[in-house]
Amino acid sequence: MKSVASSLSSRAASAIEHRCDVLIIGSGAAGLSLALKLADHCQVIVLSKSDRNEGSTRYAQGGIAAVFDEQDSVDAHVSDTLNAGAGLCDEAAVRFTAERAKDALNWLIGYGVPFDTETDAQGEQRFHLTREGGHSHRRILHAADATGEALQITLNDVVSVHPNIHFFERYNAIDLIASKENPGSCTGAYVWNRQREQVEVIRARFIALATGGGSKVYQYTSNPDVSSGDGIAMAWRAGCRVANMEFNQFHPTCLYHPQARNFLITEALRGEGAHLCHADGSRFMHKFDERGELAPRDIVARAIDYEMKRMGADCMYLDISHKPADFIVKHFPNIYRRCRALGIDITRQPIPVVPAAHYSCGGVMTDFNARTDLNNVYAIGEVAYTGLHGANRMASNSLLECVVFASAAAEHIIPQLSTSGQEEPIAPWDETQVSNSDEEVIIQHNWHELRLFMWDYVGIVRTNKRLERAMRRIQLLEQEIQEYYAHFKVSNNLLELRNLVTVAELIVRCAMNRKESRGLHFNLDYPDTLDSAEPTILTPDRRRARIAPGSLST
Repeated sequence: MKSVASSLSSRAASAIEHRCDVLIIGSGAAGLSLALKLADHCQVIVLSKSDRNEGSTRYAQGGIAAVFDEQDSVDAHVSDTLNAGAGLCDEAAVRFTAERAKDALNWLIGYGVPFDTETDAQGEQRFHLTREGGHSHRRILHAADATGEALQITLNDVVSVHPNIHFFERYNAIDLIASKENPGSCTGAYVWNRQREQVEVIRARFIALATGGGSKVYQYTSNPDVSSGDGIAMAWRAGCRVANMEFNQFHPTCLYHPQARNFLITEALRGEGAHLCHADGSRFMHKFDERGELAPRDIVARAIDYEMKRMGADCMYLDISHKPADFIVKHFPNIYRRCRALGIDITRQPIPVVPAAHYSCGGVMTDFNARTDLNNVYAIGEVAYTGLHGANRMASNSLLECVVFASAAAEHIIPQLSTSGQEEPIAPWDETQVSNSDEEVIIQHNWHELRLFMWDYVGIVRTNKRLERAMRRIQLLEQEIQEYYAHFKVSNNLLELRNLVTVAELIVRCAMNRKESRGLHFNLDYPDTLDSAEPTILTPDRRRARIAPGSLST
């Protein structure tokens, strides 16, 4: 059977084992930033489930928040983030991030990330700063409306030529390998080579999870197919706590079109004056929040969802056509081209939009060095719970978190590289008791069932009954999936399904333990917000939530 505890077999000599100092699982902004910061000091392997350019970073449009305007301040950035987080942010984590934001951006600028510039009144070039929902100032550096793509390409170009960074593309991470000699540590990971269709071992002194979130657990999402919660599920199985998994951000505006899959309409449109409206052009956001279209994402998403259900409409509309056409094309060329290809001219007509699962505010618990509960395992980016986002992520703080905590992790890892220890044997992957599956339809059926009931029962608006129904179905699916996993060889779909059902359970358990509505979690049975705000923490050994106060800053 496939187990960390499997005994060494006669195939050990032929088993493929790779070695490195640091294994980074994930090739987005967090993983590539960490690789670059470590590579002058050690050998790094970067594992990418698809090709190295695929991932949520690539699809991030808006930008990265940092204080560059002298009218702005770190205190204002902190205050805005705390407000958006609905009282649940760890203030120390917010300040830690905001204070390091400008250095993080300057580091990216030094590598050539092409942030947009403009000419000021004195004729000097400066960065063009835009404003997004929840921000009190213009502080978003961006590369037109494709910031993530520019960041991904730039970092990849630099990483690809570094001799100490080795890419393993089209590899799935299966599980972390627990150390027998040093409890609370890991010796590496089992990985599945998708091209050769075989399991291999990567031995590493340090492991960083940079796998992104798990929004693929929902039927409708802005995320790419690789966002299946792998790092969260792996860390949970290995013994790490997770927190705040009930807070799933639904981006208010994804393009609604039968030929447009997962295409995000950036919040920056609303920052530049776009209006949300009905099909007849009448606006509605003023009925929900005095900030109108610039209200935080949870409020805007619920407003759109409410109006769609109230009117029986398939979508709402986002209209920026009142702005000059050349302004629209210059600032949002990617959205303009994509919509134009589908017959929508955004300079003349509104964009049909719907909410979609977008970002996981919870994740694997870490401290300010990105350390998890395992001694040599780190988590960076969307996979992690740092305390930055609270009950709702403020726009353009996500890519910032990736770079800031990648730097913190590197600073913690580098001094430890000089120490050495004796290697312990790793059991090779044992497939002697499994066979090829002849019923892939089971995986597909379970896959669709999971994503559909998570959307229906654990979506933008929840109830106790919906959560209970979801949990009953999750428990049945877990049993069926585990039985399937035990008897058949692994595949990409099986590994992702196994991880997604774990993530679904964590989301529902957290949601069931929050007896209030706060930020992204809205429960009709508990519509009020409690006076005290505490994170929801799940502990693997008990597999049930406990509400625990305190910060991870120590």
